[in-house]
Amino acid sequence: MYFLPEKLDDYVVNHSENEPDLLQQLTRETYQKILQPIMLSGPYQGRVLSMISKLKQPKSILELGTFTGYATLCLAEGLLKDGEIHTIDINEELVDFQRKYFDKSGYGHQIHQHLGSAIDVLPNLNKTFDLVFIDADKPNYVNYFHLIIDKLNTGGIIISDNVLWHGKVVEDLDPKDKSTKAVLDYNTLLKEDARIESVLLPIRDGLTISRKR
Repeated sequence: MYFLPEKLDDYVVNHSENEPDLLQQLTRETYQKILQPIMLSGPYQGRVLSMISKLKQPKSILELGTFTGYATLCLAEGLLKDGEIHTIDINEELVDFQRKYFDKSGYGHQIHQHLGSAIDVLPNLNKTFDLVFIDADKPNYVNYFHLIIDKLNTGGIIISDNVLWHGKVVEDLDPKDKSTKAVLDYNTLLKEDARIESVLLPIRDGLTISRKR
């Protein structure tokens, strides 16, 4: 979803950092071999994730929703040398694809893959995190927040993707549309929860950056 006019959007992309070669390769192979390649973060959003991670310089990152690992590698660019990423995805068929690119990147030894539903994995992940990226199934966004907020270090950052949900958040709600209802509830939660402060950015399909007080 693009909320800026095409010419202005192109200008923004062209005057931002270039996409690394390895991520270009990952994108090509994802489009060639994987269903729903549109789920990739993409070069511009990827550079935004990279920049946030570099500014935060996290020692520990949690990612919900790996897909083919594009955002994982963007976030890894800001990791401290002794840092690590724990990334969770439910699709068993993508594990080897992800690992191939993780190991090509030089961050492979810092990236830990977890296979399964995040709802099941998170309670058994006895770690705390400096940076969290949420980009998994929308109906569980509120559940994810409640599972991770106590695992987020003070001053830690949550980045939430797809919070504008193709613009549906400002349209009349279809009672059968569970995903849009979930995103609306999640956005309200981020606004009202006193433990965090948030800003919603109209980047691609919407990114909210929340900081734990």
